[in-house]
Amino acid sequence: MSDAKDVVLRFDEVTFGFSETKLLLNEASFSIRDTSKITLMGQNGAGKSTIFKMITGELKPVKGQIHIGSDVSIGIAKQVMDRSYLEMTVSEYFETAFDEVPRTLPKLIDEALDVVNYKLSHDMKVGALSGGQQARLLLAYSIITKPDILLLDEPTNNLDDEGIGHLMTFLMMYEKTVIVISHDAEFLSTFTDGVIYLDVMTREVDQYVGDYYDVVEKIKARIEAEQRKNAQLQKSIQDRKDKVNFFAHKGGKMRKLASKLKDEVERAEGSIVRVKEDDKTIGSFTIEAPGYPKPLVTVTSVGIWINHEPQSRKATIEMRSGAKLHVRGPNGIGKTTLLERLAKREEEGAVIPADVEVGYYRQDFSGLDFEQTAFDSLYEVMVAGNNETIYSIGARFLLKGDVLNSKIGDLSEGQKALLSFARFVLQKPNLLILDEPTNHVNFRHLPVIAEALKQYEGAMIVVSHDDEFVRQLGMTEELDLGRLRDRAE
Repeated sequence: MSDAKDVVLRFDEVTFGFSETKLLLNEASFSIRDTSKITLMGQNGAGKSTIFKMITGELKPVKGQIHIGSDVSIGIAKQVMDRSYLEMTVSEYFETAFDEVPRTLPKLIDEALDVVNYKLSHDMKVGALSGGQQARLLLAYSIITKPDILLLDEPTNNLDDEGIGHLMTFLMMYEKTVIVISHDAEFLSTFTDGVIYLDVMTREVDQYVGDYYDVVEKIKARIEAEQRKNAQLQKSIQDRKDKVNFFAHKGGKMRKLASKLKDEVERAEGSIVRVKEDDKTIGSFTIEAPGYPKPLVTVTSVGIWINHEPQSRKATIEMRSGAKLHVRGPNGIGKTTLLERLAKREEEGAVIPADVEVGYYRQDFSGLDFEQTAFDSLYEVMVAGNNETIYSIGARFLLKGDVLNSKIGDLSEGQKALLSFARFVLQKPNLLILDEPTNHVNFRHLPVIAEALKQYEGAMIVVSHDDEFVRQLGMTEELDLGRLRDRAE
């Protein structure tokens, strides 16, 4: 047990919820020592991002106390760039991280950008950067002041392998406290030395010491032990209930014995452990694609960005049902922009017939109406079915009762991702356009999603930094925007 002076952050019986009937945390207690590297782990919707918001002060607990030293600085890598920064230059944006701008700011900017393997002119406008570039900028912003507590929410989502390597090296050498939310098991296992585990069913928090894989095994062993204990208790309870039923119809002492056994049953039932749920895996699913005899996508040219200027390059692509196109290229070349323009049928050199139903996965989920409930979001795209169909599909994606009736804006990023795939099941699109579909998705779900996409019989266009995931999809074609740029030069 560490001395109190070593503790940089402590939650003391913290309870939080958006209503009395919808608690995310129930009397959560844990402490984090200075210089620790901690993984925040739990199912989608368990409250991981909520804990980050309470650490930064954005949210306040309903009960309990959060203790953070008065001189402890906190840095957090946000998921989306605030619109107020879009007209700023990169230099002006980083200035806002400091109360007093240091003379060495240009050097500090380059060092922070190097951590995410990114070189960028300080005079560039933030709004001129792609979504992936802005994500790297957000990550660099969180570390430029070298905060005492660094909070990282899915930091590898927009990094290539080299960028992830740079970040790993930085975190292993960082001599302050780091708390990470991530579904990237390999990334987590390299530098974390402890896990705080949130259980979505019990609303409780447990703290474990050890690397990520060790803790996963500890949690698995604990769950199995609790399940065995409960099975034994249930057998004992049933035996006693059978005896109660038998003796209750007898007279005299037998009836008293039945009463005694009944009391023992009640005590035994009260001692049943509420088993913690390990991260469940979504059920297998199929995305149906109505037959389409003609080309779904015809491309004669694509727009790319060169030195932050839009340019057009010739390309010859014809996609029919069953075709799967992997779009590659370095950050900033315009992959996300290309997918968005294709989905909106605004790409000048591409034709997608008006009767082609397009399913579009945006990496920032901006295509979802955050004020809408998850149920209504599924209902609006459903081709055929009824309310029971929606509840059935929702359950397959671990989106049950309360979650389906919640506003999308209140869902975790992982739940928004699963909702997007549930929408495809009900929508039955001819063409899927997927921009970083593995972002925010629990790694346990990825094999199930990959198998569904592999079996998908429509046409599919994918941008993803996860090469292993892409390999599982059975891609038939590749469009490398970097090669188009280099050939033109």
